[in-house]
Amino acid sequence: MFQCSLCKLRTHQWCFLLFNVLLFHCLLFGADFVEEYLLQPTPGVYTDGMVVNVREKARKLDLSNARENVSQAYPVANPDACLNSDLFLLSIVFSSPANITQRHAVRRTWANQTDVQGFPVRVLFFLGSTQTSTAQEDLKRESDLYGDMVQGHAVADSSLRGPTERTVLALRWVIAFCPVARFVLLTQDSVYVNLPAIGSYLLGLHRHPEDLYLGRVIQRDPPDRDPNSPGYLPPALYPNKYLPEYCDRTAYVLSQDVVRKVYIASAVVRAPVSADVFVGLCAQKAGVAPSHSSRFSGEKHIRYNACCYRYLFSSAGMGGKELERVWADLGHVASPCFCKDLTFFFLPPPRRFGFCQRSFVCLFVCLSVCKITQKVMDRFG
Repeated sequence: MFQCSLCKLRTHQWCFLLFNVLLFHCLLFGADFVEEYLLQPTPGVYTDGMVVNVREKARKLDLSNARENVSQAYPVANPDACLNSDLFLLSIVFSSPANITQRHAVRRTWANQTDVQGFPVRVLFFLGSTQTSTAQEDLKRESDLYGDMVQGHAVADSSLRGPTERTVLALRWVIAFCPVARFVLLTQDSVYVNLPAIGSYLLGLHRHPEDLYLGRVIQRDPPDRDPNSPGYLPPALYPNKYLPEYCDRTAYVLSQDVVRKVYIASAVVRAPVSADVFVGLCAQKAGVAPSHSSRFSGEKHIRYNACCYRYLFSSAGMGGKELERVWADLGHVASPCFCKDLTFFFLPPPRRFGFCQRSFVCLFVCLSVCKITQKVMDRFG
């Protein structure tokens, strides 16, 4: 009956239905692009005394004397890693000393690039302290062989304290030994990073690259109030209902000035939180708002699809063999394509940024399509 009714539709009615179907797909697949456009931070006027103080200290910060005492904080300092004065993007890859196999996989794949559209890029591994002298000797040999490692005197455990200490030490190293880098990407050795895509995005920014804190933003994340949890954050230390907006730890980009601001603010932030939340707290103290991009996968491992991986900035949870398989496949010349599964891949859980906006759009579109369909059936049924 319904098929016969559809046959009675006139041309303009068919056009109207097709328009609504097209609108539905545009809203569904374009939600990420609209979200990024609407949720970009606006330049702020800083009146808070602490924010002004942090930004002024960051502007005047000078760590040139750190070169004289490198062995105290960095057993493997690699002070000459950034000799290129035109360095565009420095990637800091956090890795455990024992993850040598994974580091080799990263070296053979996405880190095996020296420029993006002619602009120099550099990839360095950042490690914490080793447990034994034998492990330290192995690490030193690896560093001498590849010249792409920095080691900081940070605790080697995987608790909240360890990653936070390594992050602060990494930022300090960047300020002291690589102030020429225009942008700094912080990531992990289990993440696939699309340097050409990130570089192209950064080159296309239509504003001066200042106060850039770019990643997959997490919003409305409540602090841990469980007294028995290692991440317990007492209300006396942080009374707010939600943590500040922050970029997921798997991959995010800071402009050089934000590296300095976050490092200065880290001296006054004492909350026992994860490293990515810690950076978000420091950024808030410095008056820096994070910018959201759905092209960062966050904690999600994206099932491999050549079109999507050429568009993505990052994908988490990648083992060495998968990194090499993906890298080999992406090396082939590709025909033009579109990652039509993007919205489904990146639909965030309720505490992720943009969920309310995305849910409203999907609900509105679904109700509209249902209403239109019902009218058609009532008229021709």
